[in-house]
Amino acid sequence: MAQVQQADQPVEPGQRAGLDPFSALGRRPAELPQRVVAAKVSTAQRLRDIWGARELLIFLIRKELKVRYKSSFLGFLWSFLNPAMVLLIYYIVFRFIVPNGVPDFAVYLFCGLLPWNLFNTAMLSASGTIVAHAGLVKKVAFPREILPLAQVGVATCFFFFQSCILVLFLIGFKVMPDWKYLPLLLFAVLCDIVFSSALALMLGALNVYMRDIEHLIQVVLVALFFAEPIVYAFDSLWVKLTHHGLVWLYLCNPLTVMVLAFQRCIYGSVTGASGFIANYAGGFFFELLGIVLVASLVLFYFAIRVFMRVEGNFAEEL
Repeated sequence: MAQVQQADQPVEPGQRAGLDPFSALGRRPAELPQRVVAAKVSTAQRLRDIWGARELLIFLIRKELKVRYKSSFLGFLWSFLNPAMVLLIYYIVFRFIVPNGVPDFAVYLFCGLLPWNLFNTAMLSASGTIVAHAGLVKKVAFPREILPLAQVGVATCFFFFQSCILVLFLIGFKVMPDWKYLPLLLFAVLCDIVFSSALALMLGALNVYMRDIEHLIQVVLVALFFAEPIVYAFDSLWVKLTHHGLVWLYLCNPLTVMVLAFQRCIYGSVTGASGFIANYAGGFFFELLGIVLVASLVLFYFAIRVFMRVEGNFAEEL
């Protein structure tokens, strides 16, 4: 029931029953500065919301896989042909034009390209995905984190497609992986996915406010590619870094650790393989990957918090 103000109660200046409360300020409501902020929810609740929207996540991954090769003659076969052709180009360049003396270089190269391509594909697509889905963000209520995470899911799918190509190359070159290090390989994949997801959330959110990030990340990824032991042998670099005491600085790069773990499992049994890759036991790589996983989880938590903090104004910025 509405309450009636008593006649003897004082009335604030500029306020009177039935008048617009903003009239005392001399400004209309539309003229007042407005800023939307995200609701304060816990990170655990946010993760539950993302899990609750997992069907939408799967739908977006499937849609992206279908749309990417829509109307092409070979269609989904490009998922297998593209990595095979890229590998062939790298193999010709670094085996015949700029030889590096690595035995079974195609296998060595593909071992490094697998974890790198997962990260690279996720970063290139996730950084601009929220801007690309501006219409969906403005009209539909759902956890926005789903959009960059869907791009990581797509990159993971392509990773498994490329793994099939690797199996064919291993058969062709008659290379047998060291199966006792298979858990190391799976651990490296997990670290790659978590690390990529954390950066995807961060870059996807910040790119809404700073659109240059989407273009800057392309340049950074090119430079980062040559910071990994993918197209060159690691032994010579290992000797130089050890001599100057910088080897641990080089191993602070999570992608380097993942690439070395892949090479230890798949390429380590090749005759003439890099001494570092062939001689170091799996426990050493497990320790490094454990550090990477812990750091990636911390980064993922921080990325979720940043995303929750800035998403309130996505619709306005888009």
